[in-house]
Amino acid sequence: MTEDRRRFQLLQSLREQGISDERVLDAVAKVPREAFVETPFSDQAYADQALPISCGQTISQPYIVALMTEALKVEPSHRVLEVGTGSGYQCAVLCQLARHVYTIERYATLAETAGERFRRLGLANITQQVGDGTLGMPDFAPFDRIMVTAAAGKVPQAHLDQLAVGGILVLPIEERPGHQGLWRITRDAQGFSREHLLAVRFVPLVEGLPGEG
Repeated sequence: MTEDRRRFQLLQSLREQGISDERVLDAVAKVPREAFVETPFSDQAYADQALPISCGQTISQPYIVALMTEALKVEPSHRVLEVGTGSGYQCAVLCQLARHVYTIERYATLAETAGERFRRLGLANITQQVGDGTLGMPDFAPFDRIMVTAAAGKVPQAHLDQLAVGGILVLPIEERPGHQGLWRITRDAQGFSREHLLAVRFVPLVEGLPGEG
C-alpha cells in the first residue's frame, strides 16, 4: 500500500472518530508522518497509534495530535508555544495552521533531529529552543495558544502567565496516579476557565534538563 493510500485511510479514521475541522485534517494530510518516525517503525507511520522515539519519549497517536490541534482552535495569525518538541510531528502540524510556532524540548538530541526534519521539509515558521519546558519560553511570550505534550501534576504557572488574554492552553494533567486527563484552559479578562476533554496517556512533564541535580 502506498503512503498516499495509508494517509487517506488515516484521514478517514480521524473523521470517523469525530475530527471535523477541515483545516486540521488538511494540516495532517500535508505532513508526511513517515518523516518523523524511527526507521524500525516506518511501516507503521500511518497506524493510529503512538510509537517510541529516542530518549524514552513517543510520537503521539495521530488521533490525539488531531484532537489536541482541533481543541486549540489555531488561527493563521496566532503565535503558538509547543512544550515538548519530541519527534517534531505535532509541531509540523501546528505550522500548517499558525503564523509562528515556538517549540521547546529538554532533550538536545531530540531537538536537533526535529530541526533537521523541519529544514528538510522547508518549515520556516518555527523557533526552537532546548530548555526546561515547565518554564515555557518567556522571551517570546505572550502566546495566543499553548500546547503541552507531556503530563504534569498541575498546570505550570509559567504556562498560565505566558498565555495571552483570549488565549487557549491544551495540556494533559496527571489527575491522580495512573490517571491523566486532557484539559483545555481558556484565559479571558476575568481569569481562567477549564474544560475536561478526555482521558489520555502521555509521558511525564519533567522539570529541569537531563543530567541536572
